[in-house]
Amino acid sequence: MIIGIGTDLCVIERFRDMLERRPGLAERLLTPSERALSIESQAARFSAKEALAKALSSPGGMRWLDCEVVKSPDGDPRFVTTGSVAARIEELGIERIHLSISHDGGFATTMVVCER
Repeated sequence: MIIGIGTDLCVIERFRDMLERRPGLAERLLTPSERALSIESQAARFSAKEALAKALSSPGGMRWLDCEVVKSPDGDPRFVTTGSVAARIEELGIERIHLSISHDGGFATTMVVCER
């Protein structure tokens, strides 16, 4: 049973400009390993977190750093969640989260499906 669906589109140049204008923002949005990636991959991970928040009905109080996008052993993207994000996932009874990420042509886009 699908519990939530979320999508997001991020303009990579606008994301880069936002990080340059607001020092310290990257540290609030992205984990250290996410910040070590290219700007395109950083934008894609931010987009994935946005899409997940939408799929979880965007409740207040969730921390960006309580969610990290990593690659599974076979190379597929997946979330590692802790704290506030993990609590929301448990509250909704979510058992599986599907994540698709793409970045090309100056855009990063993601799709998240949460199911029980």
